[in-house]
Amino acid sequence: MLALLGSLLSLAFGTSFAKSLFPVLGAEGTTAYRIIFAMLMLMAVFRPWRRQWVWADALPLGLYGVSLGVMNLLFYSAIKTIPFGVAIAIEFTGPLAVAVWTSKKASDWLWVTLAIVGLSLLLPLPGGDAATALDPWGVFFAFTAGICWALYIVFGQRVSLRYGAMATPMGMLAAALVVAPIGVWHAGSELLHPQWLMAGLAVALLSSAIPYALEMFSLKHLPKNTFSILLSLEPAVGALAGWLVLAEHLTVLQGLAIALVMTASMGTAWSSGKAQATVTS
Repeated sequence: MLALLGSLLSLAFGTSFAKSLFPVLGAEGTTAYRIIFAMLMLMAVFRPWRRQWVWADALPLGLYGVSLGVMNLLFYSAIKTIPFGVAIAIEFTGPLAVAVWTSKKASDWLWVTLAIVGLSLLLPLPGGDAATALDPWGVFFAFTAGICWALYIVFGQRVSLRYGAMATPMGMLAAALVVAPIGVWHAGSELLHPQWLMAGLAVALLSSAIPYALEMFSLKHLPKNTFSILLSLEPAVGALAGWLVLAEHLTVLQGLAIALVMTASMGTAWSSGKAQATVTS
């Protein structure tokens, strides 16, 4: 449990630190750093070149990797203009939709309703308070990142069954091939500055390498539904990191919206775990 909480904290504070690089590198350049450095780390650990690959492997791994890369790029684009915790809550609609779609329990629609109510409190509705309204483009990027997260889950389940641990570095390679050119086009030679290179390495460590290692440890020691329920704390941890690192303040409605989405996510995970326990008993 402590390992998973450590993963959430590392990811949240790493992403908050990444946002501080946006004025120089933009969301595109910062995403490129995160993906490229994480890919190099994973390549060094798993050494996927030891396995014999064929062209038929390119499509499933490519779909997995592209969804991963685009998800990161869209999420970083979202937090340029909306608070970190809010962006995570909106993005959580992706895995929530996958969980509900694969469920056959009518009670899960309660969690869907909670999520819809929560999201409705975040949407920039006409006639709302302009001072507290969220940027529409930021909301759009967070929603589309959620769609990519859903695709990443679907494609990730397929490649993990087929390739095991080797799927992660190869998927990250595909993500780097998509994101790196966009980052270079946007940030240019700034990406080669030693100061920003070290910052990018820190982003990759805090946002990818450390959380991934801690999550893998947690998955081996926690029941799957417990893992999913604890993972639902991510929006709250993100809001805390945004407040401490970036001085982002949420309105009462935004805090309530995050709480509703978290409750929906936890409820879905609990319901799924209960259903699996019933089947196996």
